[in-house]
Amino acid sequence: MNTEVRLTFNRKFSFADGHSYGNSGPYERWVGTASYALDPNDPTNANIVDLEYAPRNAKGLVEFSADVDLLKPVDLAKGNRRILYDVNNRGNKTALPSFNDAPRLPDPTTLADGGNGYLMRMGYTVVISGWQGDLIPDPILVVTELPEALKDGKPIQGTIRQEFIANDEGVLSMPLSGHRVIRSYEPTDEASATLTVRELERDERKPVAREEWSFSTVSADPTGSLKVTPSSTHLYMKNGFKPGYIYELIYQTQGSKVMGLGMVGIRDLLSFLRYDDVDADGTPNPLAGAIDKTYTYGQSLSSRTVRQFIYDGYNADPSGRKVFDAVYPHVSGGGRLFMNSRFSQVGRYPRQHEEHQWPSEWYPFAYSAVPDPFTEDLDSVLKRPDTDPLVMHTHTNTEYWQRHASLGHTDPRNGDDLELPENVRMYVIASAQHGGAGLSEGDYTQQLPNVMATGPTLRAVLSLMDRWATDGTPPPASRVPRRAENTLAVPEEVLANYPAIPGFNLPPSPSRLPKYNYGPDFDKGFITEHPPTPVAGQEYQVQLPVVDEDGNDIAGVRTPDIQVPVGTHTGWSLRKEGVAKGDFFSLTGSFVPFARTKKEREAATDPRLSIEERYSSHDDYVNAIANATKKLVTDDLLIQEDADRYIAAAKKRNPLDPEVPLLPLALANS
Repeated sequence: MNTEVRLTFNRKFSFADGHSYGNSGPYERWVGTASYALDPNDPTNANIVDLEYAPRNAKGLVEFSADVDLLKPVDLAKGNRRILYDVNNRGNKTALPSFNDAPRLPDPTTLADGGNGYLMRMGYTVVISGWQGDLIPDPILVVTELPEALKDGKPIQGTIRQEFIANDEGVLSMPLSGHRVIRSYEPTDEASATLTVRELERDERKPVAREEWSFSTVSADPTGSLKVTPSSTHLYMKNGFKPGYIYELIYQTQGSKVMGLGMVGIRDLLSFLRYDDVDADGTPNPLAGAIDKTYTYGQSLSSRTVRQFIYDGYNADPSGRKVFDAVYPHVSGGGRLFMNSRFSQVGRYPRQHEEHQWPSEWYPFAYSAVPDPFTEDLDSVLKRPDTDPLVMHTHTNTEYWQRHASLGHTDPRNGDDLELPENVRMYVIASAQHGGAGLSEGDYTQQLPNVMATGPTLRAVLSLMDRWATDGTPPPASRVPRRAENTLAVPEEVLANYPAIPGFNLPPSPSRLPKYNYGPDFDKGFITEHPPTPVAGQEYQVQLPVVDEDGNDIAGVRTPDIQVPVGTHTGWSLRKEGVAKGDFFSLTGSFVPFARTKKEREAATDPRLSIEERYSSHDDYVNAIANATKKLVTDDLLIQEDADRYIAAAKKRNPLDPEVPLLPLALANS
């Protein structure tokens, strides 16, 4: 290959104290660094923005590095000869929490840290590496260090826009990047900076007086008194940020990293681990000869990374070899990733209330080619048949309300259903929220959180993907809401047909997707309009899953929680009083339990049948759960061990017992 890759491992240790995972045996972790030296003149790297300004070494190559973490069988011969590349999310590991229901930990080492052990029992080698170039180096994160672009030996200058939302009272200072682990672009001309505020995204921006804010941070001195200190990385509000309000800062900065190199690092590391025997220094590849297939999984931000990786053609290495046989993006919505740009802010992504105007959802949305209604373009995420991977894609209800997921399988011109390519399957986990059972962001919403488990569906889909890539057995047909089946409709129709649940407020609409003007060189990786302005008459039509009489999705993979419900599950939640009431709160969902008895239901005028009207006894409820799991197992959309978990959880929870809280089933690891 045309990129020099060197691996150095400084930690090698037994995972889970030597616990033997079935036929795979014990596992170990190798932690270290991948160093890259890339040829900037190689045409396979031609689309990297500002690569021409990256410093070169004595050989004329561009150098960068990334953290690497391998979790592998001690005896590779006992593994399944597959890599699962975990595209980390803002430096955080996602594969073990997603597939093993493991705790979200930066440095998993113990048996408990491995969760239910599913990936290890299946024999996967899990590979993680840094790719997001704007993370601050931190021992608990997986990061990459990318070079800064230097024009005539000097940092590049430009304009940057930042957004801040504090959901709590008393917040006085926030990082310019909006997050403590993200690098902040520092101001070069504080006097010209402007700050505006608005409560809702659609409201008019109002200037904030200069004496009310500064580039400063706040800390407590030994006496407990607050001390305000000038800071080039923080915004300070003299009277605090109003909870839920949107603050927007525009200012001059300098210093832009060559962010697109992060994608190249994924490509070249995985190509090396799959195909090469030794690295550029002759050090043996620790996986040499032990890998037949490479897969990747990405969740949320990371799933958009996977889609962008494919779209940009990185699934072919510089020698033309396929990098990933199959990819699994989970909860991407219709988005990709606006990372390969000057002054990139990789983690920003649009929701109805937060960061609405960042360009993470941008045509093309679908895997199949369909025209953009506003241009002459004809494009698709998949467009290289020789190297395109198999695609297994899952969504939750959240992605339709907040992340424009319908555009991934409908025609943006008329909303009609699209036929997905033969190498793509898409499944919607009906009524689930974006982060599954593990997503909790504080008490800011009007209803209980939707903590329905998504891990069972993820495990089933991964199993199907491996079978498809291994022996060509096609997975079950895609399960998405469709116009032709009356399970997908325009927002007004879906909202009009929601059950009138007492005390349950509905949003006026989903997150909308106007097309914004980011400046004439946006397609080259440069944003020059701050803030961007919507283009008149150009808004993409988003559609929503149709719900049943309980308010649960009709289409998709209906898990036992939805087939045998104890309440209404949504992928959206509304902000409560004091934090921009009525707007969506990030990517969280809601749960509204049914009345326990018919008498309670009628007293509350709740149209949904009560628990006692649905289930005659605890045994009746357990049998209904068992029948739901049996059907899903028959359809290959649930594995037997998870069917057993659902049944065990149902036996432990009697929904007819008034002392038992009505919540989604809590599945125990086994």
